This record gives sequence, C-alpha cells and structure tokens, in this order.
Amino acid sequence: EISLPGNDTLPLGLPYHLISNWGELRAYDAIPAEGPVSDSVARELIHGYYACVSYTDAQVGMILDALEELDLERSTIVILWGDHGWNLNEHGLWCKHCNFNTSLRTTLMLKVPGKTKGKQTDALVEFVDIYPTLAELCNLPLPAHLEGKSMVPLVNDPDIHFKDFVISKWYAGLTIQTREYAYTEWSTKEDSLIGTMLYDHRSDRTENFNLAGLPEHEVLVDSLSRVMNANKGKDYYK
Repeated sequence: EISLPGNDTLPLGLPYHLISNWGELRAYDAIPAEGPVSDSVARELIHGYYACVSYTDAQVGMILDALEELDLERSTIVILWGDHGWNLNEHGLWCKHCNFNTSLRTTLMLKVPGKTKGKQTDALVEFVDIYPTLAELCNLPLPAHLEGKSMVPLVNDPDIHFKDFVISKWYAGLTIQTREYAYTEWSTKEDSLIGTMLYDHRSDRTENFNLAGLPEHEVLVDSLSRVMNANKGKDYYK
C-alpha cells in the first residue's frame, strides 16, 4: 500500500501567501483548481512518482552495464543528479516550487573509478561543486570565476567537514542551510523582506514548526541572514 506523508498541512507560523499553488499539477485532469487532492488521487500520484524513479533507475543501470561491456568503466566518471526535489503532499504541496527541503534537496551521486564504491556522506554540498570536482579529477585547470568547491576531498574521505553552509534560491525565496538549521527569506525585487522561515533540523527534520518569529531566535536569525546575504552571489531574477 502506498503511504501518505504525516505532515500534509502547512507549518505553524508560515506566511501563507508565499506558498505555491503547484500550478503544474493543476493543469491535469481530475486535479481540482484549488484545495487538496483526495487521498486516493494522492496515492495514485505517489505511485506514479515511484514508478518513474524505478524506471529511471533501470535506465541508469543499463548505462553502467554498457560502460562495463565496452571496457570503459575504469576510465569513466559518472555523476547523477537532479535539478530539484519533489513534493509528494508534504505540507500539502506537490511539484517543486517551494523553499522546503523537499524541493531544495535532491540526488547527487558520483562514481569515480577506484574511489567511490559503497561510500556515502552527509556533508553539505551544492551543484556548483560539480564542475570544479570534474576539473580536478581530470587534471584540468579551474577557471577563476567558479563559485563552487571541488568535492575530491570528500571522494577521498566522506567523513571530513566540507562546508559550513549551502545556499539555494527559488524565485523570491533565498535559503541557507547549515548542519543544524534552514533559514529562508522571501523578498521583493526591491529587496523588501516579506516573509521568513527558520527550522531546526535537529528536532524538526521535516520542517513543520517555523521558528523565525520567536524572540529567542532573533540572534540566530540575524546571524544566518547576514551570512546568507553576504554569500548569495548574483541574483538572476533581477
């Protein structure tokens, strides 16, 4: 049986007007123009998502098998990643348009001959780290403009400390994540702040309790905001 997420409502203390209406899904038949889908439809959608993942997994397996058959396995680096996560009714959301971890966190797998078999890491990484990683593994010079950091040290030792924080952006929402916290600011194009979120991943991994407005977290929010805005890079939405 396909199970449904236990957190299918929006987090407490969330600025409700900043939540996506998952327009991609609304365009399909049997999906209401507004409001939640039924449990039966939710299970069907989740089932379809799992089927897509299984199919993709099989295709990746075929590619890896072909590399082995062509005697290219020991000379080929393989990196598999997705450009975003996906909401499956967590917080009552579907599709990808939000700043929750369900959308910001996604697949990143590296296969480096002789180095990565069976290794896993919970280090903080970003997709901008892929280019410098490939460049170092292939002994190529790094362009000066790169913002990422080579993950080769992690390939060699997945237990090392790699980054203090990572930064993600979706539309008007900017998020910084550390090992303990996720903090988000929504701003207008004129940089007027219109909403914030703060989640403690040590006690609230699925991000159900927004702590941003609590006075006891003011110092933490200020610190995360300053670090995030000092390191966010160019804003291509402006």
